[in-house]
Amino acid sequence: MAIRLFNTYSRQLEEFTPLDTASRGVKMYTCGPTVYNHAHIGNFRAYLFEDLLQRHLEARGYAVERVMNLTDVDDKTIRGARTAGQRLADFTAIYKDAFFQDLDTLRIKRAQHFPAATEPQYIERMIAMIQQLESLGIAYQADDRSVYFRLSKFPDYGKLAHLNLDELRPTGRIANDEYEKESIGDFALWKAWDEADGDVAWDSPWGRGRPGWHIECSAMATALLGPEIDIHCGGVDNIFPHHEAEIAQSECCTGKKFVRYWLHCAHLMVDGQKMSKKLGNFYTLRDLIEKGFTGREARYALLTVNYRLPLNFTIPGMESARAALKRIDEWVDRITAQAGSASPAATPLSTFAEKFFAALDEDLNISGALGPLFDLIRESNAALDRGDLAPAHAAQLLADWRQIDSVLGFEREAAAIPAEVLALVEERQQARASKEWKKSDELRDAILALGWMVKDTKDGPKLTPR
Repeated sequence: MAIRLFNTYSRQLEEFTPLDTASRGVKMYTCGPTVYNHAHIGNFRAYLFEDLLQRHLEARGYAVERVMNLTDVDDKTIRGARTAGQRLADFTAIYKDAFFQDLDTLRIKRAQHFPAATEPQYIERMIAMIQQLESLGIAYQADDRSVYFRLSKFPDYGKLAHLNLDELRPTGRIANDEYEKESIGDFALWKAWDEADGDVAWDSPWGRGRPGWHIECSAMATALLGPEIDIHCGGVDNIFPHHEAEIAQSECCTGKKFVRYWLHCAHLMVDGQKMSKKLGNFYTLRDLIEKGFTGREARYALLTVNYRLPLNFTIPGMESARAALKRIDEWVDRITAQAGSASPAATPLSTFAEKFFAALDEDLNISGALGPLFDLIRESNAALDRGDLAPAHAAQLLADWRQIDSVLGFEREAAAIPAEVLALVEERQQARASKEWKKSDELRDAILALGWMVKDTKDGPKLTPR
């Protein structure tokens, strides 16, 4: 079945066809973090949707080459470094390292490329692109010594965001990276140095300064993926002005269509409100870990609502994620035990796996995909209860699950059981054999306090991480 994706540019579902149909290679650019602080769960909602997209494309036989940029020079990073009294590179290195740790905690696949805006080869490319735009009469240096993009030279500006610029009154040049979306004006390509920048500056044909935020992504994307890209992703807040500016800059320099498919994820809310520190509902991944949750549970909670729908994050939702993952874990344990050493054999229950992938083919319909997964769990558990699931069929379901989980990334990691826990389990078994039920319960609680749950089965006690 063909994959269909909702293209922000056309506002329609479109069948996905990569530029390179022969090799089935996919060039994908995803807007990464601005490394001035720890990324919050709203950021990771976007990164997880992009991870799901990459994993599903790969499960369908595509070879994805993905770039995720690191914005390590802009107004926020410079302010943060000055406040901390650190060099920009030292300040941003802290949050780059933290970001990669968080990616691993959430099981987000690493992109092949993580270019940072301050790397010399990208600064050089930004300057070269701005020079090219200047030679075409599209860029100009203003009285404030900064270089701006002349919007009047790119009539398609606003088409991604579906803005009618003729109905909007320009408000002049905008030098700030963080200008409001209502403001329309020539945007900065190169920002002349001022005192607030401190020692952050590079030499250029226009004097000392630094790149504007938008040109950074255009330079890194085209340097690594070429002038035409299959898929570009980000949050809806990136559509205007950032992605509009990327299109204008890139297409004026290359003369080619910059991106074929634009995908954007909706906002994340917390307890029905916009996330903010003032409201006390602002969470980083590290905040959730401190509350006793795992990265796997956060992954489930942030991934299981379609990317184009607003997601309302709640702590009870994290508890529900924990319960759902426990149900999956118990099912995997059952079919693994039933399969034993049997070889997989075709079973009608595999149709549920087919439905899972077919749902994701339709614009990553994750809720439509999880329905068949839990139907499979229910049906196969019932078959096990009846004694109707042959070992070879269980082995096939285990193979189906591994294909499904190559996209979801939900399966628990094998954990080494501490010797202290094993000793308590053995002591508990002896207590049960002696019918010392109170002692057995106390030992069960002691095992739980060490992070493990013990379940009594006909084959003996089974341990799972809490």
